[in-house]
Amino acid sequence: MKEQLRELLLQAIRTLQNDSTLPADLEVPNFVIERARSLEHGDFAANAAMLLAKPARAKPRELAEKLVAALPANTLVKKVEIAGPGFINFFLAPGAYHDELGRIMAEGDAYGRSTSGGGKTVGVEFVSANPTGPLHVGHGRNAVLGDCLSRLLEATGWKVKREFYYNDAGVQIQNLAVSTQARARGLTPDDAGWPQDGYRGDYIAEVAKAYLAGESVMADGHSVTGARDPENLEAIRQFAVAALRHEQDLDLKAFGVGFDVYFLESSLYTDGKVEETVRGLVAHGHTYEEGGALWLRSTDFNDDKDRVMRKSDGSYTYFVPDVAYHLTKWQRGYENAVTVLGSDHHGSLARVKAGLQALDVGIPKDWPHYVLYQMVTVMRGGEEVKLSKRAGSYLTLRDLIEEAGRDATRYFLISRKADSQLVFDIDLARSQSNDNPVYYIQYAHARVCRVLEELAERGLPALDTVAGIKQLARLDSEHEQALFTELSRYPEVVEAAASNLEPHLIAQYLRELAGALHSYYHEHKWIVDDVELRNARITLAVATRQVIRNGLDLLGLSAPEKM
Repeated sequence: MKEQLRELLLQAIRTLQNDSTLPADLEVPNFVIERARSLEHGDFAANAAMLLAKPARAKPRELAEKLVAALPANTLVKKVEIAGPGFINFFLAPGAYHDELGRIMAEGDAYGRSTSGGGKTVGVEFVSANPTGPLHVGHGRNAVLGDCLSRLLEATGWKVKREFYYNDAGVQIQNLAVSTQARARGLTPDDAGWPQDGYRGDYIAEVAKAYLAGESVMADGHSVTGARDPENLEAIRQFAVAALRHEQDLDLKAFGVGFDVYFLESSLYTDGKVEETVRGLVAHGHTYEEGGALWLRSTDFNDDKDRVMRKSDGSYTYFVPDVAYHLTKWQRGYENAVTVLGSDHHGSLARVKAGLQALDVGIPKDWPHYVLYQMVTVMRGGEEVKLSKRAGSYLTLRDLIEEAGRDATRYFLISRKADSQLVFDIDLARSQSNDNPVYYIQYAHARVCRVLEELAERGLPALDTVAGIKQLARLDSEHEQALFTELSRYPEVVEAAASNLEPHLIAQYLRELAGALHSYYHEHKWIVDDVELRNARITLAVATRQVIRNGLDLLGLSAPEKM
């Protein structure tokens, strides 16, 4: 609907250009068409007149009147009013909403999708957990954010590459290896010889046992077999990393999350990408030596201070491989890049972007886009749940999925804006009540399925949606009009959620749409004796079911037919 209104206004602008009211060479500003805040102001409002007033050398209200007069004849708009300093308020004809419902029925699963991404490639990097233990609940929030963002970008015409960056180098991996070796030697975390920074969870004992038994684990397409030797630290490291990567893959599979690319941090060193990046930064004159260290002059690119790249001992600071890694994304053809990170990474973002700009290879200033999320507090019985016996120091994602179920876990972790604190109430997630939002939404879908079954049980004719669409004019109650309006919002919500990288907008919308459907069900009988009215009402319900199913799919949730 918004695009149709935009086209009408663009035609009016061209008419005013042709009669010299507006300059012929005018560059049309990016005016906004948005939903009106109240019904008394119509359905949509546009600010085009206020943006065009200056080049037209006219008062905004006067120009608004001329734009309205120049609107081409159409069946979309019932009336137009001018409000305030020059807002153009559109009141849509009822037929506009009926046409939109017909579009829902015709397009089915494709309704709400668009080609705005133009087939360009976007890399979405998410989870990227160190392979040092089972995934925790925070990783779960990262996973569902990345997965839903990927689904949204695909729905809006992007070619998406889901990417997992494995930090398989560094201190954490060394700690994993020596912890597993200690277990293989028969030590426990309570023994005097336990490594100072060793991992204490029971899962380390499981990995050590599998290594000593000579078991094989599959990770990223290749198999690693335990060498059985507790003194072979490198063999232990390789086996432990593979074992935990395999376990994380199982966790993610249980969560409905998969990846197209697995990128190893270690490859940045073995392939010479870190050195290549440093040489590029030096060659472009954005580095200097001081105190035996190599510095990046990141203040040239809006960082608050210059950053050490290579320390005096010859080792690199951690942001340098991050720059090298993102450079590979650009070299691999990612025209857009999105990275999902915990908010504790905020401090490193400016220096990574500075490094990418300093390479001077054409990377846009806003590349990559970061989505930062806050951690999750899990509650059960009014008390915070922190520990998992198996992991030792944190609650695992698998624990949460087993308690609350996959759908509820995904919904609750995506239901709030990423940068807001999130409290996950296990008791609420498990409840089958209207207070549980995912149950409330899925029940709306199942409720429509049940009504269609009831038609057959009563021996009534099956729903005739073609006849129902022809009778939509009979649906003029407050609840029916509210449902028409909610349905028409869906494509706009999908576009906004994708462009703003805010998948929680879909979760919120689905709850509102489900609420509108439940209210309609309680206030109006759908199975009535009047066949035409019955077809119209149930067609409206079926169209709502379709949009709910489409939205649930974007969140990676099931759309049950029975509950």
